[in-house]
Amino acid sequence: MTNLVLTGFMATGKTSVGQRAAQRLGLRFVDMDAVIEERAGKPIARIFAEDGETVFRDVESALARELAAQSGLVVATGGGCMLRPQNCAALGKSGVVVCLWAEPEEVLRRAGADTTRPLLPKEGVERTRSLLEQRRRAYQALPHHVETTGLTVDEVVERVVELYEAEVARRVPSS
Repeated sequence: MTNLVLTGFMATGKTSVGQRAAQRLGLRFVDMDAVIEERAGKPIARIFAEDGETVFRDVESALARELAAQSGLVVATGGGCMLRPQNCAALGKSGVVVCLWAEPEEVLRRAGADTTRPLLPKEGVERTRSLLEQRRRAYQALPHHVETTGLTVDEVVERVVELYEAEVARRVPSS
């Protein structure tokens, strides 16, 4: 069974959409950040602070390969996971990759005062725009996109599930 991989910038809805999409599709939900935190025994913000972003990204890549070897999953990646080509390749082979997008103002509104996000820009909209711009090319290279700004979680789930089901049907050879 083909996986569904949700990626995109922080606060675009990967976890909340992923949980509901998994329920709807009868698949198992996996939040990569939560798995990494559980295995490390500390929050991602501490991993970044104590071990550095490179260590975190290496652990994230190993987990991406591990999950790509499984099937029947809805995977919510971390916001930077798909910036590494090897992660895109691994997760792309195992599933339908959908990039969730939101405008910078929406990202900040959703993220609020969440201090658990290590790259959450405390400088506001301009820093968020800068980070989004740095990642734009990598996100645009992904095969499927859903703009989430102004949509409810259920509306995003509907669009994601439609994309997933259409792609899975396209991949199945007709008899």
